Formats: sequence, structure tokens, C-alpha cells
Amino acid sequence: MAETERDLILSFRCPDRPGIVAAVSSALNAEGGDIRDAVSYGDEETSIFFVRMHLRLPAASEAAFRAALGRIARDMGLDWEMRDWRRKSRVLIAVSKFDHCLVDLLHRWKTGALNVEIPAVVSNHETTRDFVEWHGIPFHHLPVTEKTRARQEAALLGLIGELKIDLVVLARYMQVLSPEMCARLAGKCINIHHSFLPSFKGARPYHQAHARGVKLIGATAHYVTSDLDHGPIIEQDVRRVSHATSAREMIAIGREIEASVLARAVRWHTEHRIQLNGAKTVVFA
Repeated sequence: MAETERDLILSFRCPDRPGIVAAVSSALNAEGGDIRDAVSYGDEETSIFFVRMHLRLPAASEAAFRAALGRIARDMGLDWEMRDWRRKSRVLIAVSKFDHCLVDLLHRWKTGALNVEIPAVVSNHETTRDFVEWHGIPFHHLPVTEKTRARQEAALLGLIGELKIDLVVLARYMQVLSPEMCARLAGKCINIHHSFLPSFKGARPYHQAHARGVKLIGATAHYVTSDLDHGPIIEQDVRRVSHATSAREMIAIGREIEASVLARAVRWHTEHRIQLNGAKTVVFA
């Protein structure tokens, strides 16, 4: 791609009607741009049309194309965003003591499998400090109790603002965020949990599942809402186990699934492949 060209990701949603893609394509063509890749989905239940486009156009034409999109948005009700494809999302990871998801994310970041920046890792414990700082990432210890929760969350929000964070990833961060915090991070915070919920809540869920003879274990990545562990689902996976699978083996399998499911959710979000659709998501993976 020449320096005089821009690669952009255009995402939009709007009431479904004929001529939407044609209008956007015509405006793009008028500015000398073209579509490198495009995917769409029309939801028959809600009559909402979702689109993700990878565009290329002359850098000098971007402002004019944005203005054209503004006019189309007014005419057709588009809710749209357009981002520079080269800009890396800034991701803050929050973790407690279980580090398998953190380790996996940092490995993918280090090897380029996740095209992101990680300006900070936050934890309510010191357990992962050495590992995080070995990777050259600042580690912030923000302990929390019921009495200090409001103060701790204010410090976390301050850090998110200061570092210009685009996405917060709860990589087995074992704290429940307040409704106010969830509202501030709406659509910008991803959590991971085992897929036993709501059956096996609380401590030692894999031991509970083993005792009940569970045959499928898995994980769910979702956006965080004030409705605990019920936010819009992004990705899930499962693995079959048997009567011969021990609780320890279930834990190992579960951690592997949690790490891979979370990594896919983070990648899709940072590649702008996800759009919220009420209590659900549209994922152009």
C-alpha cells in the first residue's frame, strides 16, 4: 500500500432497506477508493443490517468520504465508525491469581498473533507482577475490599483514561465490577468464564462438575454488563470429557479452552469484527 493511501475499517448498522451498500460504494468510488473485503448480515428479527468493510482510498480523500458518509447516515439512519486499519488497539488486562489467560494473551501479543498494544496490566494481587514486568509491561497493583471498592474502581478508571485504553480484558479477574463501572465500560470490556454457569457457581467449579459427572466442559467470552456473567456472548467452545477424566484434568482442559476462547474474542474485537445486536453480538470472524 502506498503512503498516499489509507486502509480503513468501516463498520455500520442501520435499518434494513434496499440500496444501503450501493450508496456507500458509490460514495467510496467517487473519492477514488475501493472495497478490499466486505461482510454483511441482515437480522430478520430486528430488521437491522450490519456491515464491516475493509476500504482503501487516497489519504487526501478521507475527509470528503467521511462527509459523504455523514450525509448517507442522515438519509438512511447509519450508526457508523471508521478506523485506521494500522492503528493498534490499546488493551488493558486485569487479572487476579489465575494466570493462564494472561500468559496466553502476552504470548500472542509478543509473537504478533494479537496486533495490539498492552500499556498496562492491573491486578488485585501481586502474584503476576514478575511475569508481567519481565515482558516490559507496567504492572499496577490495585488491591480491593468491599470498603475500598469505589476508590479502587476510581483508580482503575483513572488509569484507563490516562493510558487512552480502548479495551479492558478481564483475564480471570475475580472481582465483580460495580454497575457504574460496567456502564462506563459498556461494549469495551470482555470477560471470560467457564461455561458451567449458572450450574456450578462459587469455588472449585471443576470439582463440582467432576462430582456430578459432567461430560462437556467449556468457556464463554462475553461483554461485561451489570447482569453478572450474562453480557452479550462473543465466543464459546467446549470439549468432551468422560467418566475417566479427573478433576485435575478437567481444570487443565478448562484453562486451555478459556485461554483460546478469550484470545479469539480479543482479536475479533480489536480487528473491529464485532457489533452489538441488543443482548447478542454479530461477529464477522
